[in-house]
Amino acid sequence: MNLPGLGLAVFSAFLLLILSLIKRKSAPKLRNIPALTRLYRAVGLSVEDGTRLLIGIGSASLLTQNGGAPLAGLRLLRHLTERTSLSDRPPIAVAGESSLALLAQDTLEAGYQGAGAGEFYQPTTGRLTGMTPFSAMAGMIPILHDENVSATVLVGHFGVEAALLAEAAERENTFLIGSSDALSSQAALFASAQEALIGEELFAASTYLEANASNSISLTIQDILRWIIILTLLVGSGLKLFGII
Repeated sequence: MNLPGLGLAVFSAFLLLILSLIKRKSAPKLRNIPALTRLYRAVGLSVEDGTRLLIGIGSASLLTQNGGAPLAGLRLLRHLTERTSLSDRPPIAVAGESSLALLAQDTLEAGYQGAGAGEFYQPTTGRLTGMTPFSAMAGMIPILHDENVSATVLVGHFGVEAALLAEAAERENTFLIGSSDALSSQAALFASAQEALIGEELFAASTYLEANASNSISLTIQDILRWIIILTLLVGSGLKLFGII
């Protein structure tokens, strides 16, 4: 049994309960993330202009250790679909893994139904563009060029191949916001994309589009756990340095 993991889960559940009681009547307070502010604006402009959103959720299976990032991408996809469901051109979601592509189609349909526009859902807007990270990314470039895309969102597990789409978006004068759980992709997107989400901002993106008390509490718990890990590492390093352990 993984006792540290179990203890962390129990502690997180305890924090969730306590913070829910404390913050249930207060308005959610989120720090400003400029990249997400621009994304919110780009979503509104795409609906007004009758252009598309292109959302990439990566090539990692949910059954791997990198499955957290695609889950965050699917959650953001749901929110973006609800906001753009009545646009003249529906958003397109692409994946580089077969099961993830099926989940993207289901998420798109759920987004339309959540917005009360289930009859406008088109199964062809959820696509599998390749079976490897580079082929999947290369498959997004023709969509960017041919289907009147005004904004592109990368949320999932990517590698350095994300720079290919960033260059294509620059040529097409298309807004690109990117995030990944891989350091190599974060570095590539930070250097080449108009906006990039760094670190745990990947998992906060959907919360900013649907700010409520429960989402705010989940972010607070993330911050608390992160500081606990940082302090544990610092204390451990200090004890090691002085020969105590």
